[in-house]
Amino acid sequence: MGEAARRIDRIDTAPRFTAQDAEALNARFAGVGTQAMLADLLREGLAGQIAAVSSFGAESAVLLHLLASIDPAVPVLFLDTGKHFPETLAYRDELARQLGLTNLINLTPDPVLLAGRDENGLRWSYDPDGCCEIRKVQPLAAALAHYDASFTGRKGFQSATRAALPRFEIDLTDSQGRLKVNPLVDWSADQIDAYFTATGLPAHPLVAQGYPSIGCMPCTTRVAPGEDPRSGRWKGWDKTECGIHVDGAASELPPGYDPAF
Repeated sequence: MGEAARRIDRIDTAPRFTAQDAEALNARFAGVGTQAMLADLLREGLAGQIAAVSSFGAESAVLLHLLASIDPAVPVLFLDTGKHFPETLAYRDELARQLGLTNLINLTPDPVLLAGRDENGLRWSYDPDGCCEIRKVQPLAAALAHYDASFTGRKGFQSATRAALPRFEIDLTDSQGRLKVNPLVDWSADQIDAYFTATGLPAHPLVAQGYPSIGCMPCTTRVAPGEDPRSGRWKGWDKTECGIHVDGAASELPPGYDPAF
């Protein structure tokens, strides 16, 4: 499938992965446990060069622990937006140490873009989409250009917009057929909690303070019991995603912009 099935000594302009590839992977791993699926993907190279995208948020430790138990050298991309809670940055460092992650890559916004489009750092207050574009979407798009696939931590129970996600899909933000893998999409909140308990993984310190979904500090608020776990993100705005999982994200990258490499 994808790149792995092509000869390396010829020019190939076809997509790395197609919708049919994603469907075949969904069929192959239907009913297969998450850890077994991840082991096959990583050890057999079924997804080519792959990186995990992690926010080091409320539930991030589960996927990171699963990956680290198979290969702690899997690249882990973290969007260091300059707007995170201090607790998130400390949690990132703690988890990286505890799990033995050896390839944590911190992605930062282009300073020229920040100076030109968010000089005072307040774009989040009047244009949250524009703020996410500069601080998240563009840095991640530039970094993922080096990979054939990415792991996400999205789960169906998090919101109505994520309820029908498959395990494998084509990344709509990429025109070259990058594969997107959602290993925990069918996990329930109870399964996540049970995994934390069984493994002794540390919780993000803000979870106990009423933050079941944690993003940048200015755009994250507490969630009342019974509310959608992501209802505290961009509260008051008609916005449910930062943009990195949205079709057409980062269509215009600055020439030569490459935050991680």
